[in-house]
Amino acid sequence: MTDHTPPAPDLWDTIDTLSEWLDTNRPVEGREGLLLRILKLSEEVGEVAQAVIGVTGQNPRKGVTHTWEDVQAELCDVVVTALLALRTLTPEAREVFGGHVARVRERSLVSTRP
Repeated sequence: MTDHTPPAPDLWDTIDTLSEWLDTNRPVEGREGLLLRILKLSEEVGEVAQAVIGVTGQNPRKGVTHTWEDVQAELCDVVVTALLALRTLTPEAREVFGGHVARVRERSLVSTRP
């Protein structure tokens, strides 16, 4: 069986391209624009919650309205939005995030060692 999934684009090249596109089409500039870009993350997290509620049928009025694939897609939107917010704060987002992940990995692995 052959996997027909196309290769994923380079994450950070995509984040840089999306960041440039958003900056070009930004309706609000300056500090307010920065804060709105960060606030967008809350909207995306809310969409994850909505999808989880929908996949589990927790709203009796609506029933099951989503799939686990919808939840996955919404989680991906959260990740992209968070990386775009970080990229808006610093052009060194790749290095900042990489350093942070390394620190989280180190403290997590150290805390689980005997």
